[in-house]
Amino acid sequence: MKKRIFYPAIAVVILLSTVSFKSDFFEIAKQIEIFTTMFKELNMNYVDETNPAELMDTAIKAMLDDLDPYTKYWNEQDVEASKIRNAGEYTGIGASVKTIKDKIIIMEPYKGYPADKAGLKAGDEIIQIGDVKVSDFKDDAGELLKGASGTTVDITYKRQGKVNTTVLTREEIEVDAVPFYTLLEDNTAYIVLSKFNSKASSETKDALEELKAQGANKVILDLRGNPGGLLSEAINVTNIFVPKGELITTTKSIVKKYNKEYSTKRTPIDTEIPLVVLVNGRSASASEIVAGSIQDLDRGVVIGARSFGKGLVQRPKKLTYGTQLKITISRYYTPSGRCIQALDYWNRDQDNKAVRIDEKDFKAFKTKNGRTVYDGGGIEPDIELETSKFSKITTALLRSDAIFSYGTKYYYSHQLQKPGDFKFTDKDYEDFKKFVKDSDFKFETETEKSLEKALKVAKREKLDQDISASYDALIAAINTSKEKGLDIHKKEIMNLLTDEIIKRYFYREGLYNYYVTHNPEIAKSKEILNNKSKYDEILK
Repeated sequence: MKKRIFYPAIAVVILLSTVSFKSDFFEIAKQIEIFTTMFKELNMNYVDETNPAELMDTAIKAMLDDLDPYTKYWNEQDVEASKIRNAGEYTGIGASVKTIKDKIIIMEPYKGYPADKAGLKAGDEIIQIGDVKVSDFKDDAGELLKGASGTTVDITYKRQGKVNTTVLTREEIEVDAVPFYTLLEDNTAYIVLSKFNSKASSETKDALEELKAQGANKVILDLRGNPGGLLSEAINVTNIFVPKGELITTTKSIVKKYNKEYSTKRTPIDTEIPLVVLVNGRSASASEIVAGSIQDLDRGVVIGARSFGKGLVQRPKKLTYGTQLKITISRYYTPSGRCIQALDYWNRDQDNKAVRIDEKDFKAFKTKNGRTVYDGGGIEPDIELETSKFSKITTALLRSDAIFSYGTKYYYSHQLQKPGDFKFTDKDYEDFKKFVKDSDFKFETETEKSLEKALKVAKREKLDQDISASYDALIAAINTSKEKGLDIHKKEIMNLLTDEIIKRYFYREGLYNYYVTHNPEIAKSKEILNNKSKYDEILK
């Protein structure tokens, strides 16, 4: 595959910042000179006035987009935001939000935080912040919500078609790595680890020790939906359950200094307590290092669905004027040698999309006890559950916000007093299917996208009249197939609908309390942990 060097002015920054003088130094220098002269001539002679900063920003983004999704250019604000995320504290409104065109959608307000205190709920559409209309703000409107602790801002929002106003007071917000833990009735410690910030291992350790003091003799570590974070904290969390000196992960790169082995360095808390680790398709990076090492060392049973497969290592490199380049430097490997990365961004298909390794090409590896495990990207669980999976149709529903929007509809049309009273029935599911069909949600399949491209080409070639009937028939067949897909993947979709609805009434804490008695993954975990012979058999 040919080497891609499109905007070499940036390549020199990478070169100088890593001090890695590679064999293609002359080619890099040559391309930099070409770019410099081209950039100068463009700005001096173009027919209209140019903005050098905007041109360069476009050049940087275009070059990095051609590599992988994780290599990013950070301006000064991005650098500061990264520090805050890793520290676990930030000033803001205490809610996850999504910016869509001319509004900001509240996706989830956190209990007791500013957005919640101001009366904002999931599904609310913020249309004005202070004197600024979101629709008139060209940059990221979410930035308008940020500000110093203690300051207030007027919020205008729309709920169920009605415009309302409220006053929001910003606060310093502490982000817990472990938002929930409890002792189950069978003396199992249930610990939710939601992110790997600097507090991850200490909060996990504290939760385990507290629950052990209450009588816990088994552990469920829930990493579902955990997007990862700090590598050091992944090592330290694993170290809670495995001895000092165990290899946890290896990084490999074409740059020798990035080839490293990472082992545990601390005294563990408990190396014998039976352990289950829960993962799903949204467990990534540091979560996969923990789950993969626990599996490879035969230290616990992994339950759920194959994890995301984010095995690329990034490191920030300082640039000039307070900016940084977050650059992919290596890949993660589990103790057995499996590569965690699922997608190959360097050998793309004809549509320039990253390639996933075919299942027939998966390679076998051995765990510490000699069990056979396979690569293929992500961590394949020892016990896979249908309710943990994310099929293509389920992923499409999530991306289109159909599940989120149905949660809003349900909330404003149903009363619910206690989490334990909730049950999403077959009748409710039929109502959801009707909601999706009657709404404007477009959850496109790859087939539909390809057909749409083909139709555009046909229109340019004046062939659309000849094929329109066949095209409509194909789309109708696909829609029928999607409707069947809603039934085929009913369990996993109902599981996500349940999660979304419970959060609306009882926040995330209520969802975790609901999990304790109703979640199929936790039920399966308890079944395995309470059957010593079965647990031991899996790990042999």
